[in-house]
Amino acid sequence: MSGPTLHPRKPFLLLSTRPEDVAAAAELRSFRDKMGLGVDGIVQTRLEARPLGRVDVRDYSGIILGGSPFNASDAVKSPLQLRVEADLALLMDEVLDRDFPLFGACYGVGTVGTAIGATIDETYGEKPQVIEVSLVREDPLLEGMPETFHTMVGHKEAVASLPDVATLLVTGENCPTQMFRVQDNVYATQFHPELAPAQFEERLRIYANAGYYEPHELDEILAGTRGVDLTVDDRILRTFAQRYAR
Repeated sequence: MSGPTLHPRKPFLLLSTRPEDVAAAAELRSFRDKMGLGVDGIVQTRLEARPLGRVDVRDYSGIILGGSPFNASDAVKSPLQLRVEADLALLMDEVLDRDFPLFGACYGVGTVGTAIGATIDETYGEKPQVIEVSLVREDPLLEGMPETFHTMVGHKEAVASLPDVATLLVTGENCPTQMFRVQDNVYATQFHPELAPAQFEERLRIYANAGYYEPHELDEILAGTRGVDLTVDDRILRTFAQRYAR
């Protein structure tokens, strides 16, 4: 999906939790490009670097939750992780109270899921790979999407049980909850619509020792991105940006 570059009067806010400068910068570029935003259309706050503080959501078109090395279901959490989770929990209270536009990718599932009482655990974790997912129901963010499409995943935890306050939108064979919506404007995906194959490879190499995959599996994972159309899910973030930019 393509179109003119968007320059909203109020930028989108990207919340990242990646301590690696290269990974954080790459995440910002990925979301900006897939959303079709100009450089002024999205601003990034790195939660691992400083407390979030009070966020006036009215200053933004919407909020994006990027990925993170943290997992909501971790049995042992560092002081930094606990602080990040507390910051996000306060923000989620306001987001849900206002039904404010939010899109969370991967780590967003744990953050949004925790806020609504979903069960988050390792039952449906998936190693980094290309998978096929299927639409469950229609949604404004999925307008024009085919019933099935390929996308990229890599996560240690996922939703094991989704409460009735959420609407399941996209499912997968090995991880049933791949995308859901809360109220009208709060979304989360387990897959990574912000990534293209080159960015997927970059991220895999950055997190080579983080336990997502074994070193000998890398070539096979990368081979799975070839010959597959991985541009279909681009429409989701572009539609989100077009729908909420103001």
